[in-house]
Amino acid sequence: MSITQNTTVKPVESDEIDIGKLFGILIDSRWSIIFITALFALCGIAYALLSTPVYKADALIQVEQKSSGMTALGDMGELFASESSATTEIEIIRSRMILGKTVEELNLTTFVIPEYTPVIGKGLARLKKQSIHVSIPRFEIPDNTAEPTFTLVINDAKAGTYTLLDQQEQPILDGVTGELTKAKDFTLLITSIQAIDGSRFTIQKHKPLDAIQTLQQNLSIAERGKQTGILKLSYTGEDRQAIEAILNDISHNYFMQNVARNSAEAENSLTFLRTHLPDIKTELTKSEDLLNQFRQQNESIDLGLEAKSTLDVMVNIEAQLNELTFKESEISQRFTKEHPTYVALLDKRRTLMSERDRLNKQIQKLPKTQREVLRLTRDVEVNQQIYVQLLNKVQELNIVKASTVGNVRILDTAQSYSIAVKPKKSLIVILATVLGSMFAIAITFIRNAFQRGVESPDQIEALGLPVYASIPMSDWQAELEKKQRRNKAIKIEDRLLALSNPADLSVEALRSLRTSLHFAMMEAKNNILMISGPSPGIGKSFVSANMAAVIAKSDQRVLLIDADMRKGRMEVQMNLDAKPGLSTYLSGQIGLKEIIKQPGIEGLDFISRGIVPPNPSELLMHPRFKALLEWASENYDIVVIDTPPILAVTDAAIVGSHAGTSLLVGRFGQSALKEIEITKQRFEQNGVQVKGFILNAVVRKASNYYGGNYGYYNYSYTSSS
Repeated sequence: MSITQNTTVKPVESDEIDIGKLFGILIDSRWSIIFITALFALCGIAYALLSTPVYKADALIQVEQKSSGMTALGDMGELFASESSATTEIEIIRSRMILGKTVEELNLTTFVIPEYTPVIGKGLARLKKQSIHVSIPRFEIPDNTAEPTFTLVINDAKAGTYTLLDQQEQPILDGVTGELTKAKDFTLLITSIQAIDGSRFTIQKHKPLDAIQTLQQNLSIAERGKQTGILKLSYTGEDRQAIEAILNDISHNYFMQNVARNSAEAENSLTFLRTHLPDIKTELTKSEDLLNQFRQQNESIDLGLEAKSTLDVMVNIEAQLNELTFKESEISQRFTKEHPTYVALLDKRRTLMSERDRLNKQIQKLPKTQREVLRLTRDVEVNQQIYVQLLNKVQELNIVKASTVGNVRILDTAQSYSIAVKPKKSLIVILATVLGSMFAIAITFIRNAFQRGVESPDQIEALGLPVYASIPMSDWQAELEKKQRRNKAIKIEDRLLALSNPADLSVEALRSLRTSLHFAMMEAKNNILMISGPSPGIGKSFVSANMAAVIAKSDQRVLLIDADMRKGRMEVQMNLDAKPGLSTYLSGQIGLKEIIKQPGIEGLDFISRGIVPPNPSELLMHPRFKALLEWASENYDIVVIDTPPILAVTDAAIVGSHAGTSLLVGRFGQSALKEIEITKQRFEQNGVQVKGFILNAVVRKASNYYGGNYGYYNYSYTSSS
């Protein structure tokens, strides 16, 4: 009977996702996933340990929403009252005015970087607690320096000697710790060195603006709470002492500029008043002189009671008008003329001026002498009152200036946290582990997506090729191959799996194949079986040799022929020499009987490939090959021929024309489905009908198990003693 299918059924592709198969793929690749995940975790641990910790320091500043220490002075203090929002104060702190002073005072334009082994050197030095540091409070370079990067070499750390080199490693100056060194317009002062002899440091000189930008990037300011006026200043860096010093200096500079700002307002007013005091004093002196002169000319005229009372009222009115003039100058800076306060002041001035006009009319009724004395006396007293008032203002402003403390208070000086804010070591390790597992899973699925090798008999049968056997991967065979590589002088029992371990699952699969072949070859034209495949390295020789041994064990005479005269190596499995062989016979150099060899297995004869000929295909087309096969078919129960891959050479098609049964061998996970289809078409084009397929080296995979594909089962006999 024949089980050959002539129709090709295309496999139906499904868009459904097989969750079980995906889970199985992960199980199959569990060791690679574990390895990659562990590798990423180790990298994360190494990075967490070797990366330089960054610390954080913070300080608290209060911006008081009140007058600048002048509320005790009444209306005069209101002139200097000011309120600043937190946003405004934050921008003032971040300004170049404040940060520029810090850069200048702490010499932050000079960057000193120790030279370590790349990548890991700095971390290793920190883990070993090796302190490498150079303190440079002063470093000046010429303005026209193109590349402000230099190298500092420590010659003798104990003596404190060093050498400064330029970009071309040329010496610029030599110096000693604690001494200011000048050479070639360079000025360098190093106060302390903590390093070993030969240590190298990179010194970079940045522009002040660049240093200020660096401060701005590392400085963060935020208001604590809502409208509290409490500002929190935070600064990050690698050196805890350095960031504390920087933050304290910024806080101090901000505090001092605030005090100076409030004092400047009082100072400006003092300057204005001191400028006008001499003029007022001159007017007072002049008016007193005129009064005295008039009295002397008129023999000391005294004012009457009515005139004296009028004088007092007029002086009081002039004092009030002068006071209103001061107040108007203050109010006009804050309010418009439509404001109620401003309107009230103008109304009061009009009332006083109308009263002054009334008194002037009343004075006109007095005698001329009395009227002139009254006028001169009024001028003296008014100027005297203005002069005293200005003197009082000067004293008040002096008190204001001396008592100014600003509306800023430093609540907490800068202190750094003992625990680094970054890197977050535990988070890095966790993220690295998660990333590693995700990467490993992605690689697994990508690799599986690009894996085109057949892994299921269903895929092959969909091409119209019945699968006669699925031969599992044999660990025993792998050990035999290792023995052959280590020691070539071993017996055939240690070369052939069917003899070395007859109970192996691969041998059991070959026994199942022997049964299938018995029925498949009943209708064949002869008892010649050809074994071929699409590509090399798929196990054709393994299947041919072991299957021949299994058939021979069933009391049948078997002839095994190695027809791969190009790269055939079956004589190694048979523990025989390759010469003489098939090529020797086909070239007419030797007779038929002389090429038949006995490998030591009862019922099994073997013909090796012989010497590698220059024209294997032409030799196979020679009539001697046909005669050989006819003789072998008559004298043996079955003839097994191992051939080279059909996609590489045409030898298999020539042999297949003489064989009654042809089988293809493919390797699990290696032979592509398209490759198998082309192999089948190639044989059919040459008139060779392929009976079936043998799937070799099948690996039991969880993806096939969970995906619903069938595998193989171990049902070997176990003896009990």
